[in-house]
Amino acid sequence: MPPARKRPRVYDPAKTRAAVLAQFGQVREAVRTLTEAQLAGETRLGAWNVRELAAHLTMAVDTVARNLARPEPPKAELALLDWPFATAGRAGDIADATRRLAADHPDLDALYAAAGQRLTDALAAAPDTRLLDTRTGAMSLGDYLVTRTVELVVHTDDLNAAVPGLDVPLDRQALAACTRLLADALAAKAPGGSTEVRVPPFAVVQCVAGPRHTRGTPPNVVETDPLTWLRLATGRLGWRDALANAKVSASGERADLDALLPLMS
Repeated sequence: MPPARKRPRVYDPAKTRAAVLAQFGQVREAVRTLTEAQLAGETRLGAWNVRELAAHLTMAVDTVARNLARPEPPKAELALLDWPFATAGRAGDIADATRRLAADHPDLDALYAAAGQRLTDALAAAPDTRLLDTRTGAMSLGDYLVTRTVELVVHTDDLNAAVPGLDVPLDRQALAACTRLLADALAAKAPGGSTEVRVPPFAVVQCVAGPRHTRGTPPNVVETDPLTWLRLATGRLGWRDALANAKVSASGERADLDALLPLMS
């Protein structure tokens, strides 16, 4: 059993950069194959259609170049583990901006090409320690790129769910970073050592106040796969539905995470 995490997880900046670029490239290749009928289809995100979801995915990376173009703030304000809990208040603004972007850019491939080039150019000249003045708070470029894996992986899954037959691949490193960040966010939200949450092969965290387990098989264990975990953490899937459909296993009196989820929505 791994020890309780004492300090923030360290992410390899080079791998994170590569993961963001790779996942964005995968989405671009898939979006360029979609028909007008598919783009007009509904998504599980309420009012957004597929075209709007596809446009939003460019926003997820365009914020990197836009924030790098702003003056550097004097100090960091937002730790990486704070980010999942700092996004909820912006949902309305993001939805409005997404609809405007989709309406103003009917040529999605051109939109993706421009966003990808801006991202590549911006990253070429910026160190990972460079601070960004993001809308949720000042944070380092290295940390911000980890948050971009969450945006890209979660919304790629949304896109796959919205278009029958579409199977946009998930970059392994992007999926790993996204899974780990949201697992660590759960441990930050419910600190403790009574419950072990396993998301193989990427993450194991201890959380929930109560008696700390020290050896052998933990009495309270939750285990699921990475995609199910991301859907639970972001409100795409409810805890009770996941249990009922055997998407998650939970044993022990402190293994019920229903009250702790979603972490972000």
